[in-house]
Amino acid sequence: MTMINCDMGEGFGIYQLGDDAALMPIITAANVACGFHASDFNHMRRTVQLAKKHGVKVGAHPSLPDLQGFGRREMKIGREELANCLIYQIGALKGFLEAEGMPLNHIKPHGSLYGMAGRNEDIAHAVCDAADVFKVPLFGAIGCLHEKIYPQRGHIFLSEYYTDLDYGDDGALVITREHHAVDPAEAARRTARAIRDGLTRSLGGKDIKVRADTVCVHSDTPNAVAIARAVRDALAPLGSAAS
Repeated sequence: MTMINCDMGEGFGIYQLGDDAALMPIITAANVACGFHASDFNHMRRTVQLAKKHGVKVGAHPSLPDLQGFGRREMKIGREELANCLIYQIGALKGFLEAEGMPLNHIKPHGSLYGMAGRNEDIAHAVCDAADVFKVPLFGAIGCLHEKIYPQRGHIFLSEYYTDLDYGDDGALVITREHHAVDPAEAARRTARAIRDGLTRSLGGKDIKVRADTVCVHSDTPNAVAIARAVRDALAPLGSAAS
């Protein structure tokens, strides 16, 4: 069954980003920011508690150390340093999960780190080095090093389809600094096709291969709640809706 996952807990201090309270009842899994692109100890704890209230699974959403750029700027970083950076972030979230009696469900690299791990072997191995510690599945994309290296390293790999982002003609995600509103009905239609046919339309009008073990909606997309509801309703007849 295809899960609906959402990047959440991305406020900081008194600042809020996304309507986590409205999104949480719609989704299956929350990818919780771990403090390096967004969030802090209070936001992490509250997001975990909100997920527990709604029976939502929680995964770690670690980032490059780029709070100012929301983790959407690339940087040069070595394998060992990055692995340590990820273990630090995931370990913090795991502490809050243990405080609430919840397990860590998965790891999903955030933003530019996600893209870099798809192209750079050292970065992909650093992600796996961290995952070796926590022994949970990794979210990623097909057609790149996620699909190759994560399973080679012995990790369960779940492929995502992004319902609110565009895909390039090469099959890569188009990652923008800020996400813009998308038509919920169109997002739902594209998602159903991705699950049913394993295809989506690129910006250049090409059909490219995708695999939707899980479907992502970003909480910072302006109309994320409407998108999540439309996607959930579209997936229900396919036997693939959030529980």
